[in-house]
Amino acid sequence: MPVIDDAYLKECLARLLDTPSPAGYTDAVTRVCCDELNRLGVPYEITRRGAIRARIQGGRRKPARAIVGHIDTLGAQVKYIKDNGRMEVVPIGHWSSRFAEGARCTVFTAEHGSFRGTILPLKASGHTFNKEVDSQPVAWTQVELRPDVVAANRTDLEALGFNIGDIIAIDPQPEFLDNGFIVSRHLDDKGGVAAMLAALKSIVEGDAPLAVDTYFLFTITEEIGHGASSILSQDIASMVTIDNGTTAPGQNSREFGVTISMADQTGPFDYHLTQKLLRLCQDEGIEHQRDVFRYYRSDSASAIEAGADVRTALVTFGIDASHGYERIHIHALHSVARLVRAYALSRVEIGRDSHDLSDLSGFTELPMEPADEDAWDGRDEAPETPSEKS
Repeated sequence: MPVIDDAYLKECLARLLDTPSPAGYTDAVTRVCCDELNRLGVPYEITRRGAIRARIQGGRRKPARAIVGHIDTLGAQVKYIKDNGRMEVVPIGHWSSRFAEGARCTVFTAEHGSFRGTILPLKASGHTFNKEVDSQPVAWTQVELRPDVVAANRTDLEALGFNIGDIIAIDPQPEFLDNGFIVSRHLDDKGGVAAMLAALKSIVEGDAPLAVDTYFLFTITEEIGHGASSILSQDIASMVTIDNGTTAPGQNSREFGVTISMADQTGPFDYHLTQKLLRLCQDEGIEHQRDVFRYYRSDSASAIEAGADVRTALVTFGIDASHGYERIHIHALHSVARLVRAYALSRVEIGRDSHDLSDLSGFTELPMEPADEDAWDGRDEAPETPSEKS
């Protein structure tokens, strides 16, 4: 079986990062992904707005599987054109203006093309504002966009073609280090998409048959909450979302291996699908850990909230400083790609999922029995109950 091609994975990631794609401005990155699917020989369909549904045919049509990642990123938008020749901005997606301060960016105008600029605090000059530079609050109302044009006022900017609502793409500034670390903005979720493409390449170059049809989905509005709300087909019974995990104090995610999310702010993920992914990690020798995310949602949430009766799970690669100056390691992306491939090639365990509705025949069963006494760490006696302690 072909191995995961890390050089190909990094090449895909570099190309994705080089293509601006804030949510609401994703046509170009849709074309990049479709070009890659064409090279791999994988058929696909595109929705009206540009989400992609690629399919590898399996032995059966149902219960189909899906792997999903999002190709949109965080960004910003012009809120107001100011009289000082600069612009007020609002975020696209949820991220702090703390990470916007000093960012180089591109403003896309509808009529006159794109312009370069920088997002700066309102008080950006230490020589003028002295200690006020350090004391001004962190808020989107405390920053402004300085376009690299000759413009002294609002009239000048409007004459150049700037308008309220113009989309702003933040420069990713990627660095691929020799020790395997990758530092860039927008690794969420372009790292996950690159891992999906690497897994897809390994699958199509191999000769192992798939048990059922398997879809690779690329969504375009995850960062603003819509994500997979309208891209699933009726045949899809289970969906594994690929996205970033958060390596931060109080979290179990790491920048190495796969992190399986057991729950996020929308609640627990499907027990049976999540346990299957954990078993695949064990069977395939894929380094992994588990985590729970408090302030996090993904394409899985948008699919369920849209009414899809689909099992969902979340596989992540650990990101340090998520939605900020992000860092990952190639080890995590490689591990995610291995798990995606293993899942796509695995056998169907819940045949009943072929049917939208059925009776109890073949219905799943959760473990409910008390723990075996042999599991008491080899002790001769059971641990004391609270009443015994008193």
